[in-house]
Amino acid sequence: MAKRNLHPNHTAVPANFCRLPNGYGVVKIGVSGAAETGACGLDAYEKAKELGREIARRGGIITTGATTGFPMYSAMGAKDECGFSIGFSPAANEREHVETYKLPLDFMDVVVYTGFGYAGRDLLLVRSSDAMIVGCGRIGTLNEFSIAFEDRRPIGILEGTWETDEILKHVIEVANRPNSKIIYDSDPKAIVERLVDMVMKDREKTMLVYNTHDSRSATGKNQEVIL
Repeated sequence: MAKRNLHPNHTAVPANFCRLPNGYGVVKIGVSGAAETGACGLDAYEKAKELGREIARRGGIITTGATTGFPMYSAMGAKDECGFSIGFSPAANEREHVETYKLPLDFMDVVVYTGFGYAGRDLLLVRSSDAMIVGCGRIGTLNEFSIAFEDRRPIGILEGTWETDEILKHVIEVANRPNSKIIYDSDPKAIVERLVDMVMKDREKTMLVYNTHDSRSATGKNQEVIL
């Protein structure tokens, strides 16, 4: 096997983690996007990398679906800045991840092997992230967006040469479900900054109190539970 030349930052110890002012928690930002970026346009690669770089610069953790394409480029960008990267795999173990799903292990510090396939992986990825950024994507990206939308996670929709942002705008318009936690921006740095600020404000309001929006919850809709 040929020896690989690795960027020194990609193997370096993560530089820093973002502690919120009250000392509670690290900001985890998920990046959702197409595993195959052929239809995404020429700027997808650099915009994805800049997202990851900015997440790392702000001391956050990047979470992805442990896949190729847009999410992997973002994880690569995070490692450029000695950031920390977590991937959520659809596979049950490393061999299945590599041999069955044909997914990479590059640019991830931790891989969580969910064993739940793509749909189950999407749920765990979103639930494990404080906010989600949606780039150029296909049906899997739309699924992750839907989960984040239902969970009222802060969502940043990255605008670019692709059509995903326009599709999501239409979906949101016809959903008839007001959601103040969705932002649009074409600048990766700005979208990360705005989402981190949104997460911090959410933490200030809720901290260790969980407010359920699920009408099927045993505690009832919009009930607060002290953890």
